[in-house]
Amino acid sequence: MPDSEKDSRFIFVSHSGEDTWVAKQIAREISNCGATPFLDESEIDAGADFEESILSFLEKADELVVLLTPWALDRPYVWAEIGAAWGQRIPIVALLLGLTPADLQSRPSIPVLLKKRDLISLNEVDKYLSQLKQRVRERQGKEDELKNV
Repeated sequence: MPDSEKDSRFIFVSHSGEDTWVAKQIAREISNCGATPFLDESEIDAGADFEESILSFLEKADELVVLLTPWALDRPYVWAEIGAAWGQRIPIVALLLGLTPADLQSRPSIPVLLKKRDLISLNEVDKYLSQLKQRVRERQGKEDELKNV
């Protein structure tokens, strides 16, 4: 992790392989907010221990953004990442594409821990991004105060 990122707000972006392009756009917008996104395909080197890399970043993550699509619901890694974030007690933000909150609420296989979250349509991602910008500014303000002490 570069030194310039050590004080950044880290956002783990969970997604299925079919949704990689959309996940990259979300990661770009997260970066534009001043936070540091984590996307597995851009952060994990070929031949590296995939699972260990994911767990390592989740330990550092401040929040998890999960892109929930019909494809993602069938991907074990997406569910493993949600479970790991829940275990770390970090915020989980669910962005919906091709699904509605009612779709998820009606599925008995969806864990309650996810049904209790705010489920945000991807078309309303700006709401999340504006809140993220505020969190980044607050963290930077606290870090500036500590440097001046």
